[in-house]
Amino acid sequence: MAKKGEELKKLSLRPLGDRVVIEPMEDEESTFAGGKLVLPETAKEKPQKGLILAAGAGKKGDDGKVQAMDVEVGMQVLYAKYAGTEIKIDGKKLLIMKEADILAIVE
Repeated sequence: MAKKGEELKKLSLRPLGDRVVIEPMEDEESTFAGGKLVLPETAKEKPQKGLILAAGAGKKGDDGKVQAMDVEVGMQVLYAKYAGTEIKIDGKKLLIMKEADILAIVE
C-alpha cells in the first residue's frame, strides 16, 4: 500500500460537508479444510473496515459554523455493512459515506 501522502496526491476527489472517501480493506478470502479453498465472490461478506483517504471540512450547524469531524485522513475505521456509495477510480473500489455511518475508529 502506498504511503498516506502518495495516496492523497493520486486521489482527485474531495468530499463535501461531513462525507469521507474510504478504501475498503479486504479480509482473508479463503478458508482451510484439508487444503486451501478460495471462496467465490458471491459467498464473500462485504468488508466493513477501511482506510480514510479524504475527508470533508465538516457539517454546518444551525448557527452556520462548521462542526469539526471526529475522523481524519489516514484513520482506519469500521463502518455500517451497507453504508455509502461505491465508486471506482483508477480501477479501485472506493466508498463515499457520511461520517454518521462510521461506527468506530480502529486504534
